Amino acid sequence: MSPREALAIAVQRGKDLIEVVPNATPPVCKIMDFGKFKYEIQKKEKLQKKHQHVSQLKELRFHPSTDTHDFEFKAKHAIQFLEDGDKVKATVIFKGREVAYKERGFELLNQLTEKLAAYSKIDQSAKMEGRFMVMIFAPDKTAKQRVEKQKQEQEQS
Repeated sequence: MSPREALAIAVQRGKDLIEVVPNATPPVCKIMDFGKFKYEIQKKEKLQKKHQHVSQLKELRFHPSTDTHDFEFKAKHAIQFLEDGDKVKATVIFKGREVAYKERGFELLNQLTEKLAAYSKIDQSAKMEGRFMVMIFAPDKTAKQRVEKQKQEQEQS
């Protein structure tokens, strides 16, 4: 039908004439309420944003002389962060002459790697950045599933 006829029908119904496919021959149009259409699109976009998880980078700071209790406490936090789907950045901070004992920092990060092995994979291995030794862990979904299976097997036995 001609554009004038379509526009007359839209006005008669109290709605808008919206061009859906302008490049087609002839152009495809729809008669609908444009305000309602825009509102539904906004709702869909908002719902998509709501279901989207943005991964964050959580940081844990250690010193070469960190005690075992403090280490265990921070490792539990790291496990929680990884279960939530966030990345974990483990930083060993060297003050003054502690830089001479880099092997203590590597030992500390190796212990943390062993603790988090069931929940994560190494995103960036340990490296020195000035007076900081940094290592980044990313959540590993397959490892998480393995841990859950092991827990179920232990409960059944």
